[in-house]
Amino acid sequence: MYKQFLKTIKSKTKMGRIKKGILGGFSGTVGTVIGGTWKGIEYMRSQPSRRTTTSSQRQKEQQAKFGLMIKFQSTMNNLLNRSFRSYAVKMTGANSALSYNLRNAITGTYPDYLIDYSLVLVSRGDLPNALNPTASAVGAGNVNYIWTNNAGTGKALDTDTAVLVVYCAARQQCIYLESAAERSDQAGILTVTSFIGEVVETWVGFFSADGREVATSIYTGQLTVS
Repeated sequence: MYKQFLKTIKSKTKMGRIKKGILGGFSGTVGTVIGGTWKGIEYMRSQPSRRTTTSSQRQKEQQAKFGLMIKFQSTMNNLLNRSFRSYAVKMTGANSALSYNLRNAITGTYPDYLIDYSLVLVSRGDLPNALNPTASAVGAGNVNYIWTNNAGTGKALDTDTAVLVVYCAARQQCIYLESAAERSDQAGILTVTSFIGEVVETWVGFFSADGREVATSIYTGQLTVS
C-alpha cells in the first residue's frame, strides 16, 4: 500500500517522506510545501500549480445549461427524488431528472438558453398516465385538472393517485400536491393563491397506491392563475 501511495503522490506532485529530523512531522502548508500524514506515514509535497486556463466554449455552454436546469429543479427536488426513482441507477431521482431534462428540454443558443417546459418531465415511469389531461384556472387561485379514467390499461388502476404540479417562473417557485385525487375521480384541484396574476406551467402525473409505480408526466399547458 505504501508503494502504491508513493506512486500516486509522485505522479501528481513532488513529495518527500519526513523522518525524525530538524523538521519533524508537520501538517498544513508552509510556504510552497504541504505536510501531512497518510496511514501513519509523514510526508510533504509541493503545492500544485494554479490552473490558469480558461473554460472552453463548450464548457461554458454546459455550465449555463446546468445552472438553468438546476435552478428550476431545485424547486421540486423532493418530488423528483420519488418520481424519477425508477430511472435512478446509482444516482438520486433528482439527478436522473436533471440528466433527462438537460438532454431534452433546453432550447436556444448560448448564452440565451431557455427551458422548453412542454418537454420537461416531472415524473417518469412505466405506469400509464391518464388520458387527455388538461389544466385550467378557475378563480380563487385554483388550478383545476381533469382527465379521462383509463384504468385497466396496462398497470393503470382506479386507485392510482394523481400528482399535480404548478411552476411559476417569475417567482421561481413550484407548488405540487401528491395524492391529489384518484384516477377514477377524473379531476383534481391544486390551490396556488400565491401565484394569482402570474403565468404558470402545469403538469400531471400518477403514482400507484403503494407508491411503487410512477407514470411519466404530461405537460398540461401554460395558464394565468386567476
